[in-house]
Formats: sequence, C-alpha cells, structure tokens
Amino acid sequence: VFRRIRQNKVAMASLAVIAIIALMAIFAPMFSPYDYSTNDLSAINQPPSAEHWFGTDQLGRDLWARVWVGARVSLLIGLGGAIAPQIVGIFIGGISGYFGGWVDMVIMRVIDVGLCIPELVYVTLMMLLLGSGPAAIIATIAMVGWMGAARFIRGRILQFKNREFVLAAKAQGAGPMRQIFRYILPNILGQQVVSITAAIPGAIFMEAYLSFIGLGIKSPMTSWGQLSQIGSSLFRTSPYQLWIPGAFISITILAFYLFGNSLRDALDPHLRD
Repeated sequence: VFRRIRQNKVAMASLAVIAIIALMAIFAPMFSPYDYSTNDLSAINQPPSAEHWFGTDQLGRDLWARVWVGARVSLLIGLGGAIAPQIVGIFIGGISGYFGGWVDMVIMRVIDVGLCIPELVYVTLMMLLLGSGPAAIIATIAMVGWMGAARFIRGRILQFKNREFVLAAKAQGAGPMRQIFRYILPNILGQQVVSITAAIPGAIFMEAYLSFIGLGIKSPMTSWGQLSQIGSSLFRTSPYQLWIPGAFISITILAFYLFGNSLRDALDPHLRD
C-alpha cells in the first residue's frame, strides 16, 4: 500500500499539503510575536503587510496567529469528528451483526428511524444542549455519523462471521468480542481507514458551518469557520479576512479528499499489481 501511495503523485502532493498545514498549526503560533487573543485597537483591520502577514481583524488581533491557532482547532475537530463516529459504529454495528436476531432488529430499526431525521435537526439540538467548544462539536458529529458507520460495520460482520477462520477461533473458545476485534475487524481495517480519511473533510466543513451560523467556536477561541464568520461581515471593506480562512478550508478539504481517494485505490485488491 505504501509503495502504491508513494508512486501516486496526487497522493504525495496531498499528503505534503496536509503535513505542512499540520506542522504550521503546531509550531507557527509558538514563533509568532503576537498572541492570537490580544487586542490592539491601534491596528484595527490592517491589510496584510510585513508586520502582520495576514493582516489584523476588527479588534486588531493578528490574523497570522489566529489562522494557525484556528487550524489546530479545525484539524482537531476534523480528526475527532471522523474517528469518534467510527468507534461508536464499530461497537454497535459489531454487536448488531454478530448476535443478529432481535438485537439486530432493534438496533437496525433505531438506526432507520434516526436516519430519517434531517441532520441539521440533530446538529442544532445537540449544539444548543452541549454548548460551543471543540468537544461539543465532536460529540455532535459523532451523534450524527455513528449510524452510517454502524450499518457498514454490521454488513461486514455478517460477511465475515461465518468464515472458516472465525468459526475455528470460536471452536477454540474465543468469545464474541475476541472474534470481532481479533479476527474480523483486522480484515476490514483498510476500509475503515479510508472511511476515516474521507470523513475528516466533512467534519472540518461541519465545524466551519456551525461556527459560521453562530453555533460553533466562540471568541476569543478561534477556528477557520469562526474566522470566516467574522470575515463575512467585513467582506466589503476587508475581504482578506474572509479569503484567507476560506482558502485554508478549501485547500485542506481538497487535500484530504484527494488523499482519501488515492488511499482507497491503493487498498483496492482489484487494482493491485
């Protein structure tokens, strides 16, 4: 898989972009002479310059520092929002697919009802209940996304649970959880990695959307979505305040999508040499 990824120029370019953004998010604020939350009323809405590389916002805060601190938050939510639903889905879908019967029927009917409710309703109610903050957004995304992950895992469990190697482990005394986590999940791990990679841009966009409509990250904490929300109100006079975070959101989402597609192709047994 690594060899196929390494030979794919699009995958390597996407991975390089992701790595650069992640490294800048970690280290750039440490070396910035400005604090991301400190106001400077003498430097309000200044355009990009040698002193403020990305300019300043309506309170005189340095946008270079705020963009990279916001990158930390957005990437954290992207990773957490992609992994958390998969973890919940693995447990619930694994139980449903392995035990079957009335357990499977109850879980699947609950998921069917849950999937009929519009996603925006879940998101709005959860954010109003949990409040703002990265943890609340990750929990909201997990509540929305676990149902699809559980259905996928259930299908894969049904496909593998009667295979010879699983039945042999059962005959040797392996319990249900050991059969699922030791013998079945490793065979679908590649697909789960692809699902997580593909879900990261969706989680980043969800954070940006929630912050843009005022349900996400609040000042003085920042994120790319929150910066875009502030920049949209000043677009006529200071368009750079919207363009810069918007560009980072677009580039990061595109990089993750391209890398996810390349990873899916690399893990596809039909495309292997």
